[in-house]
Amino acid sequence: MKCAIVTGAARGIGLATARQLLADGWKVALVDRDAEALETDAAVLGENARTFLCDVSDSDQIDRMISSVLEWTGRIDGLVNNAGVADFGPIEETNFDRWRTVMETNLDGVFLCSQAAAPALRESGGAIVNIASISGLRASTLRVAYGTSKAAVIQLTKQQAAELGEFNVRANCVCPGPVRTKLAMAVHSQEIIDAYHDAIPLNRYGSEQEIANVIAFLCSEKASYVTGQVIAVDGGFESTGVGLPALRA
Repeated sequence: MKCAIVTGAARGIGLATARQLLADGWKVALVDRDAEALETDAAVLGENARTFLCDVSDSDQIDRMISSVLEWTGRIDGLVNNAGVADFGPIEETNFDRWRTVMETNLDGVFLCSQAAAPALRESGGAIVNIASISGLRASTLRVAYGTSKAAVIQLTKQQAAELGEFNVRANCVCPGPVRTKLAMAVHSQEIIDAYHDAIPLNRYGSEQEIANVIAFLCSEKASYVTGQVIAVDGGFESTGVGLPALRA
C-alpha cells in the first residue's frame, strides 16, 4: 500500500487531504506540531492513518519523523508540504523575527522535508506536492513575508521538478485561492467576503475538499506525466488580473 506524508495535517486543507488520500487507498502519515489536534484526528481516521508530532522548521525533528514513517510503512510515495503560518502586516511593521518565523515554516520546511524524503521518493518514484498560495502569484498589501514565502515555494517546486525528474519523482505546486475555512470565516468581514465574491469568476470561496481533490490527483498515477506545474485552485481569481468586477457585465 502506498504511503503519503501530509504536513500541517491537523486541520484545514491538510486534514481534508489526508482524508481524501485515505479514501483513495493510501496509508497516510499526518504530521503537525499540534499534539492535541493530532490526537483527535488519530481517534477517528482508522488503522491506515498514523500521526507524527513534528515542527517542520526543525531539521532534527524532520529526520526523526521521516525515519519513523519508514519504520511504519517501509516506503514513502507522496509528500504533501502543506504546513504553513501566516503573518499579515505592513512592510514597515514586519520585523526580521516575524519575517523569519514565516520563512522557517513556509519555505525552509518545504525544503527540509523534501530533502529528507527524497531518497525514499526516488526509490518509489513518488510525488511531491507543495502548497503555496494565490498570494505567491499575485501581490497584495500586508503580505510581504507570506506572499514572498509562497512565491519562493513555487520556484522551489520547479527546481525540484527539474532535478528529480530523472529519478521519476514528480513535483507540482497547488496555489489555493480564498478557501472557506473556519479561520477565514472568523476573520473575514462581510465586506471582505463580498469583495472576494465579486473578484472571483465563480463568485464564491473554495472548499477544503476542492483543494484536497487536486492535491490527491497530483499524488496519484493519474498525474503520471504532470510535473513542474503550478495549479491555482482559486475559482479563476488569478486569471482576472486587474480587471474590475464592474466591467465584467
